Amino acid sequence: MQYVSYNAIFTTKRAGNYRPFFLADYFLASECNVALQDIVNQTVSGLGYDLIEIERSAGGLLRITIDFPWEIGEERFITVEDCEKVNRQLQFALEVDGIDYQRLEISSPGIDRPLRHVRDFERFTGSVIDITLKAPIGAAGSGLVHANRRKFRGTLEQVLPAEGAEGVTGWQIVWSDAPPPKPGQRVSKKRVPPPLQALGFALDELREARLAPIVSFKGRDAGASMDEMEE
Repeated sequence: MQYVSYNAIFTTKRAGNYRPFFLADYFLASECNVALQDIVNQTVSGLGYDLIEIERSAGGLLRITIDFPWEIGEERFITVEDCEKVNRQLQFALEVDGIDYQRLEISSPGIDRPLRHVRDFERFTGSVIDITLKAPIGAAGSGLVHANRRKFRGTLEQVLPAEGAEGVTGWQIVWSDAPPPKPGQRVSKKRVPPPLQALGFALDELREARLAPIVSFKGRDAGASMDEMEE
């Protein structure tokens, strides 16, 4: 991976690039929820899928999001048949354990897929993500961002330990506050790249992390047309 030079690099108050981290489970709220989490996780994993998210909505809706386990170099997508298989097995498991719900919905991750485990961050390195910190950035922002800011959007990068140094892989997001070029706007090759900022963080400092719900409506030749527009 190639890294650029950043004009501003800062970390959260507690995070260092190589700080050990632990990711708390987002769904632990009560004994009932823990029981539900265990039942769903055992059922889903037993069928060969990963449990991504559990949501309870008004009206008794229980929504379960699943995906295939990630394997480097292989990308598989959840089908209707996969959802039906999990639905049938979960209906039986939830009935046996007396879990109260009105309607069960099984789905694949959307464009705003949550990132919760280390393997999720490894899988989506290089993607644009949205993160929400548990606490405001505070003085760690060094005056470059508002001290009360919690939410950030940027490109996810791994930060590897220095050669010969001990430590684990760290994480950071990189972004620019400069507005993106407007559609059809000519971009000069002589233009000075906008300054970048980087935020290093530990996973246990995140309240939430998701893929940024960015949808591109460009055509197949969009990349070529952009190159032609540069001067």
